Amino acid sequence: MYSYRAPLRDIRFVVHEVLDFEQNYRAYGRDDLNRDLLEGILEEGARFAEDVLAPTNRIGDEHGLTFENGQVKAPPGFKEAYDRYCKDGWITMTADPEWGGQGLPEGFSLAFGEMLVSGNMAWRMYSGLTESAALTIEAHASEELKRAYLPKMVSGEWSGTMCLTEAHSGTDLGILRTKAEPRADGSFSVTGTKIFISAGDHDLTSNIVHLVLARLPDAPPGTRGISLFVVPKFLPDPNGDAGKANGVTCGSIEHKMGIHASPTCVMHFNESVGWLVGKPNEGLACMFTMMNHARLGVGLQGHGQSELAWQASIAYANDRLQGRAMTGPKEPGKPADPIIVHPDIRRMLLTQKAFVEGGRVLCFLTGREIDSAHMNPDEAQRKRSSDLIAFLTPVVKGFLTEVAMEVTSLAVQIHGGSGFIRETGVEQLMRDARITPIYEGTNGIQALDLLGRKVFGTGGKSQQMISARMVESIQKFGALPELAPLAADLGKRLEQWGKLTAEVGKAAMTNPEEVGAAATDYLQVAGYMCLGWCWLVAAGVAAKKLAENPDDDFYKAKLVTARHYFTRILPRMDGHVAAARAGAAGLMALSPEQFAVA
Repeated sequence: MYSYRAPLRDIRFVVHEVLDFEQNYRAYGRDDLNRDLLEGILEEGARFAEDVLAPTNRIGDEHGLTFENGQVKAPPGFKEAYDRYCKDGWITMTADPEWGGQGLPEGFSLAFGEMLVSGNMAWRMYSGLTESAALTIEAHASEELKRAYLPKMVSGEWSGTMCLTEAHSGTDLGILRTKAEPRADGSFSVTGTKIFISAGDHDLTSNIVHLVLARLPDAPPGTRGISLFVVPKFLPDPNGDAGKANGVTCGSIEHKMGIHASPTCVMHFNESVGWLVGKPNEGLACMFTMMNHARLGVGLQGHGQSELAWQASIAYANDRLQGRAMTGPKEPGKPADPIIVHPDIRRMLLTQKAFVEGGRVLCFLTGREIDSAHMNPDEAQRKRSSDLIAFLTPVVKGFLTEVAMEVTSLAVQIHGGSGFIRETGVEQLMRDARITPIYEGTNGIQALDLLGRKVFGTGGKSQQMISARMVESIQKFGALPELAPLAADLGKRLEQWGKLTAEVGKAAMTNPEEVGAAATDYLQVAGYMCLGWCWLVAAGVAAKKLAENPDDDFYKAKLVTARHYFTRILPRMDGHVAAARAGAAGLMALSPEQFAVA
């Protein structure tokens, strides 16, 4: 059974050496966000993740949830961990001081967040959704609603959810049926049923604040007629505490493949009192604040499971004895060599390492841009960062969650038969990771968002923008002799990506189905390109460090892993380019009836 250890050495490498968060904060006038402070957060966060959260991960998976009389109870140790999380101030890190937060940068918190989702992904669902809900209320709600809900949510006393999905509609929110009737006092009576509501009911907090999408009586059809409402489980009393019940009940919880400790609820709203957030019929736009925040969180979840799988794999490969090295025994005093001597095991381990360490750069790079979008004194730079975040969000969510499926599957493979049974724990990682390509918008939806909205919706400008950033790195690090081949390879593939974008765009002008046919492969192309960019930059930093200290094994390993990515992983892009170019005709050739022909 593996034991999680926060990868602080590599996190520090990305935070301080590759992305230099401290330098960026200094440029934004935040000298208080110095290296000592950032280090303190990382070190204490690692202790919390390792000592408090990680021990509850297996317990949560095996024990699961208790559902009795419409009430959900979290697994043993979950509430104690949550109370500690709040008491130690972790939950208030990035919130506005006006509501009781510490005002620390949201982007840097991704480094801390990685450790949380690796420590216990299911546990993190409770607090993560609360942060997303609070952001949405802060961005769109009235001052009265902010005062009523944000202090309690920021402190962790109350939690939050997002309630979108209905049984008949799924992703198609335009046909949702939950209704909201105006009341005389300016509030609304909300009635309907929502499904797949994460943390919809539990016993960690005294109240749960639901953000519910519903229709007003005179709402236009489709997504143009959706409004957003705050609907608490318990109505606030005159003192602002949780008061009487509000007609919000949990009908059942789902029995799932993974994340057993995170309640996925069917929620009933029976003339529940709610308050409008934002303007009537503009609820979907408001909810995107929460969804985009959550989508990055899901990408981080995928990355966190990959890190766990990598840790379990490397430990097992060094411990498991089986066979002898092809060049002769490496451990002659033992009956067999550790399996890490075998080339195919090395292939799998290096693939995991390349995805995990490259994915970390991609996640934290996105975080750095989030901080720039919020803190940069240059308005033009804030806009550029916002545009880059919009492009990277579906890539982080869509690509890194698919990566998580591969990395966790490789962990099972490396463990062999032991990986397929429960004792080693790696099968849980694969089960838990499987939800990440599905929720917060399936990866098919992320692909359509990337290609249809972020690329073609901007006339190709977003792809050109990130390409320009890549060109800067290619020129900078291509001057280093050891990295010149990698830089040249990325440059050629960048041209290939640009041509693909133009070709699909031209085809889509005459047949809109071309976008849907190419989207998933296009997202994979974008993901492999972004990870190649991240690896070129990371390898460039490592090469410069090796020039100062040629014997540093950490930096040597970076260059070896970068070469593995470019020689054995990045070439996968060619297959996705070919598939994206294949067009829609072959996909749409069969009638629905022909699919069922025996």
